[in-house]
Amino acid sequence: MSLALDYLAAAGHIVEKIARTQMDEIERAADLCANSIAQDGLVHMFGTGHSRIFLEEMYPRHGSFPGFHPMVELSLTFHNQVVGSNGQRQAMYLEHLEGFAAVILRNFVIQEPDCFLLFSNSGVNEVVVEMGMEAKKMGRPVIAVVSADHSAKSGARHSSGKKLVDVADIVIDNCTPAGDALIRIPGFDDPVGPGSTIGAAAVTNALKVAIAERLVKLGKPPHVLTSSYFVGSEESQRRFDASYDDYRRRIKRVYGCD
Repeated sequence: MSLALDYLAAAGHIVEKIARTQMDEIERAADLCANSIAQDGLVHMFGTGHSRIFLEEMYPRHGSFPGFHPMVELSLTFHNQVVGSNGQRQAMYLEHLEGFAAVILRNFVIQEPDCFLLFSNSGVNEVVVEMGMEAKKMGRPVIAVVSADHSAKSGARHSSGKKLVDVADIVIDNCTPAGDALIRIPGFDDPVGPGSTIGAAAVTNALKVAIAERLVKLGKPPHVLTSSYFVGSEESQRRFDASYDDYRRRIKRVYGCD
């Protein structure tokens, strides 16, 4: 039997464990995010490396809606080059640079009722830990999505001795085992097939659904990017434009344009 099936089974186990163990935290996080969005605030999102994936998964995507501000720093996330200029070595070096998160945040206007949603599989690299610490200095609540197993088995790297789980108000476990890669191949030393993408994407979309549910109940239904499959091409385009317009309206304040 192909080991690819073993990977799919392991990925399914991650999603099942999230459903079984993380719903209370997902619901708490949804309350916080919906409260921010309903009051025209923003959910500021940040992650280094491949954690950028989940910022883009939240919005813009079909079935998604405004209210989220992705802080995608290319120097920390641009992995296409691998070597040479803008290479992987540089990105991995910078994510350990203390003081960088504070510099990034100087570019934005953060205020009540905003909150932060931070993604990091390990939860120990300096920049993402510092991002959480800076958010807390601003009095803003922090949600962290991490691998609890990997974080617990990793030493703190920030000079404060803190990990992201020590800073966050709400911690959601992506339920990926430490080390991330899920499958061992007989006769080969290195495990393959990372699981954190599956876990964090599942958390992202479960959270998105829970936030939308709350916004509807609050009488503030979101402007969703809706596929033409559901509503036809003309109506789909109208809804896309409405969603982008709402995003533009919300985001201009964060760049000091109000």
